[in-house]
Amino acid sequence: MDFQTNYITPDIKLACYSDKPFKAEALFDDHMLIWIIAGGAKIIQADEMYAFQAGDIFLIPRNQLSSVIIYPKDGQPHKSVAMHLPERRLRKFYEGITPAAPTVVSHKIRYFEQHPLLKSCFASLIPYFEVEEKFPENIASLKIQEAISILRVIDPGIDGILANFDEPGKIDLPGFMEKNYMFNMPMQKFSYLTGRSLSTFNRDFKKHYHVTPQRWLTQKRLELAHYQIREKRRKPVEVYLEVGFEDLSHFSLAFKKQFGYPPTNLVNHSARS
Repeated sequence: MDFQTNYITPDIKLACYSDKPFKAEALFDDHMLIWIIAGGAKIIQADEMYAFQAGDIFLIPRNQLSSVIIYPKDGQPHKSVAMHLPERRLRKFYEGITPAAPTVVSHKIRYFEQHPLLKSCFASLIPYFEVEEKFPENIASLKIQEAISILRVIDPGIDGILANFDEPGKIDLPGFMEKNYMFNMPMQKFSYLTGRSLSTFNRDFKKHYHVTPQRWLTQKRLELAHYQIREKRRKPVEVYLEVGFEDLSHFSLAFKKQFGYPPTNLVNHSARS
């Protein structure tokens, strides 16, 4: 796997990847502003799937479960610049600023297409990745402030995300799990996002579902894969990453154990239909 990441500061990085599609489950502690330079990316969240290509710029809000799949495209390796917008920088930015009046806040990904102001901000970073000199912290702060300022100009609702420093509160556990079971995250992350300690999460989960979280998650992911292959006529190689498995062979073994036949049987059945 040819995956290279070059940091000019802990908050600004350039990623290059030239192998087969690579998937990672993510729960970002910071908002992430990303510019795809080349290649492609697919991001799957509870309610939606997003596909991005070269030139696209988007913001992933913090504390949102996501499956991130990156891949080469059109003969070009995946290449992207990511800028963290951490709480410490946002609090400093909003000192003395009155955020816009709050509206209904959506935590879905914000898509900015190829907005020229954001593109210019990102493009100005590229030379810093090509020199060995240390990137000065004051310039990093200015670049991140520039990005935040641009976001506030082009997206009137962005303050509802960037100026919101609340931590997740206790929420309905079954409702959350039914929407997010396809994300292959540690149980500690699931418990955090539902506003519970790990022990309380496990206790509440078993009280409602009468099985362990891991057993329930595996079953739900396999049921989703079965539906995608049989009803949507997709191939196992197309769905195993999206439903929460990391390895195709492990997925096939688990599928056969659950349903009594391998997923290829469904593919052959669909082909005959």
